[in-house]
Amino acid sequence: MKGRTIALGEIGDRKVAALIVDGQLDDLLIEGPPGRPAPGAILRAIAGRPLKGQGGVMLDLPGDLSAFLRQTKGIAPGQALLVQVSGHAEPGKAVPVTTRLLFKGRYAIVTPDAPGVNVSRAIRDEDRHAALAALGGAAELPEGAGLILRSAAETAKDAEVAADIAALATAARAVLQDAAGRRPAVLLDADDPHVVAWREWDADEVDPAPGALDRHGIHEMIDRLRDPVVPLPGGAFLIVEPTRALVAVDVNTGADTSPAAGLKANVAAARALPRALRCRGLGGQVTIDFAPVRKSDRRQLETVLKAAFRADPVETLLAGWTPLGHFELQRKRERLPMTEALR
Repeated sequence: MKGRTIALGEIGDRKVAALIVDGQLDDLLIEGPPGRPAPGAILRAIAGRPLKGQGGVMLDLPGDLSAFLRQTKGIAPGQALLVQVSGHAEPGKAVPVTTRLLFKGRYAIVTPDAPGVNVSRAIRDEDRHAALAALGGAAELPEGAGLILRSAAETAKDAEVAADIAALATAARAVLQDAAGRRPAVLLDADDPHVVAWREWDADEVDPAPGALDRHGIHEMIDRLRDPVVPLPGGAFLIVEPTRALVAVDVNTGADTSPAAGLKANVAAARALPRALRCRGLGGQVTIDFAPVRKSDRRQLETVLKAAFRADPVETLLAGWTPLGHFELQRKRERLPMTEALR
């Protein structure tokens, strides 16, 4: 089935949003367990002891959780700080946070401590670019805050964009005014998967009605994600296996024994890998064991990888080749692994 469809529903007590592109699961968001702050949540944290050897400071968070902030300058023990959760913590590890807050909507982002109005470079229509810049310039923002107009604002009505900016500005003021305090607290919850899907995904159809996950076969698609084997064209396949230290990816040519089998399998694997990682919610260090390939073909493979991950919404750093011929990349842990979310 051609087109882009968003299916919204629940599995157990967890909200789920699925994006289906041309009949294939392209993205999957699953709500995390209660009591654990999700990426995007804004918290009041209390500074603890500095870890001089590691160049950072421990923070006390709500719910007896802790965070590590790579910053010590100007921070005193007991000081209250506003932080935003930037990723999911591995079991037993500190919650990753940042002091650079973002209040994100569908059409705009309010940026405290980063003044100025910026319009997405993806908006190339000069008249629309100027109109949005004027609309942003007229917005009433918290003192010292800035604004980013997102690419989705290009086709939106001015009233919708203005309403989004006003809602974000109100939320920002409320959080900033509640910064002081002696106890850790959640000041703004993270958006749930249904809201994130509305905010981040474009689709031809949105199905929020009860039974949407069943109608679109999402349960079967999720079951297939539990299998580490990802089929590729021509009988090749890749295997995605998360471990405690890293995500291991192995590329195999299958029954194809032709001279070009390795390069064909590797190119197909590079194109399929972002979706395989995204739908499984996998991040951190990823090590890829490509099928045997000549060193002269590595440049072509790198080009394919860069193009594939450029379109991926999860921040990914391509580190390069190792002496053993593996390829490494570092991926932001902004999603809870699917297997952990649906235990």
